[in-house]
Amino acid sequence: MSEWLVLVLAMAAACVVVLVVSLVRTRRAPDDEDPSETPDVIEYMTMMIGVVYAIVLGLAIAGVWEARSGAQDHVQAEAQALHEISERVRVYPPDVRDRIRGDVDAYVGYVVKTEWKTMADHGRVTTKGGRLFEVVRQDVSDYKPRSDFEAQTYQPLVDQVTAADAARNARAGSMDATMPGVVWFGLITGAVVTIGMVFALQIRRTKRELILAGLFSALIAFLLFLIWDFDAPYSRGITASAEPFTALFPHLPK
Repeated sequence: MSEWLVLVLAMAAACVVVLVVSLVRTRRAPDDEDPSETPDVIEYMTMMIGVVYAIVLGLAIAGVWEARSGAQDHVQAEAQALHEISERVRVYPPDVRDRIRGDVDAYVGYVVKTEWKTMADHGRVTTKGGRLFEVVRQDVSDYKPRSDFEAQTYQPLVDQVTAADAARNARAGSMDATMPGVVWFGLITGAVVTIGMVFALQIRRTKRELILAGLFSALIAFLLFLIWDFDAPYSRGITASAEPFTALFPHLPK
């Protein structure tokens, strides 16, 4: 099922639940009930609960967005380091240069076509991807410079391999969910309490109040979906992409 369809269904379900509860409560309310006589303390508590929950939601969204941005930065750093390796080996002999570039292309092509799907489906990098990267490392580190010019290029190339390795490890480590289970428990419980406080204010069955109650519950559902979607940087709808690889290696088949 599409994640956007899940979002629409979740928002619709939240609206329906709130509207149904509102209508049922109104039908069963005593004839002498006066909704205008809501105690001041309940209005104050409702306001404070809404403010606190809004702050919690804001912090949660900021946290998962930062994690998603960090995941994209790891991809950019890895792709940039590999691109630098391909460009800087031009000073090496043709056979060495072509071998290193070919192995870099093989690694990048595998990451884009195969490893990225494994990351999305299983939340991990692949062993083969690690082996292909080790081939690139050995190509660079095992070469013995034959001139001073090549010697000056050797150490920067090794540094770029180290940078690519660090970015790959960071990419592998950023696949886990940002929000722990206890935080999700708090977010969902807070949503139930916040929406439940609408009924503490003795909502009436007027068209305006029902529309606002439905929109409010749909907004809460949307924000929770947004947090859930960002919580897995590589495997859900709005994810970090492999675009840096394809942009820096446009000659590879997509």
